[in-house]
Amino acid sequence: MEWLQAVFLGLIQGITEFLPISSSGHLILAPYVFDWQDQGLIFDVAVNTGTLMAVIIYFRREIKDLIIGFVCSLQKGGLNNNPQGYLAWAVGFATIPVGIAGLLFKDHIETYLRHPHVVGAASIFFAIFLWLSDRNSSDTKTINKLTWRDAVIIGMGQVFALIPGASRAGMTMTAALFLGYNRESAAKFSFLMAIPVGVLAGGLEFLELINNKPSFAEWSYVAVGFVVAMISAMLVIHWLLDWVKSRNMTVFVVYRILLGAIIFIVVS
Repeated sequence: MEWLQAVFLGLIQGITEFLPISSSGHLILAPYVFDWQDQGLIFDVAVNTGTLMAVIIYFRREIKDLIIGFVCSLQKGGLNNNPQGYLAWAVGFATIPVGIAGLLFKDHIETYLRHPHVVGAASIFFAIFLWLSDRNSSDTKTINKLTWRDAVIIGMGQVFALIPGASRAGMTMTAALFLGYNRESAAKFSFLMAIPVGVLAGGLEFLELINNKPSFAEWSYVAVGFVVAMISAMLVIHWLLDWVKSRNMTVFVVYRILLGAIIFIVVS
């Protein structure tokens, strides 16, 4: 790995992780486009941890409130007059489907679905659903109106996001918009759901890294990727939350369709 590759892949992860355009799909495509060797598991863990840290830092106040609300729900044995505790439990329930699916199908996905044509097809196919949900959403619900049923349905969207190119952010926002939530609430709930998912995925990847002994040079590239991914992800989170207040998802839909088309044209 070279410094340019470390910086570029860190930027790809940081920019695409929270946009509805698929970070995993872009990371799979990079070696094909630039003729790079696979960056390796330790680098993937580093940039994923970087984006996880970004969302934790950005939403640190909200996360603190969610933790307090969760603890209060356990102490008092209920969620009455405890909206933050309710939201914390909702995020947890929404994570269950993808947690189970990830454990059951992780090896199959990594073996058979990590191909540019899969990324291209998923990018186009799920872009259509993002467009339909954005166009037809009633845009009346906020995150404070989240129900258990809606949380589980949005969480199911993350299961489809295991397909490279589908986009975790894209699928969760699509599900939330179909259910009538406004774009800002859809984006915010997607960000909060990224935390337990990131912790679970990072834990599994860390277990695979235990026997690896990277060199000092590898650690330096890893550190660069981590920092670049974290900083760029924080900027993207801030930008997207501002964007969805007054704009729709059309630009992401167009980008995904163009990306998928280019993949099928360029990759033989």
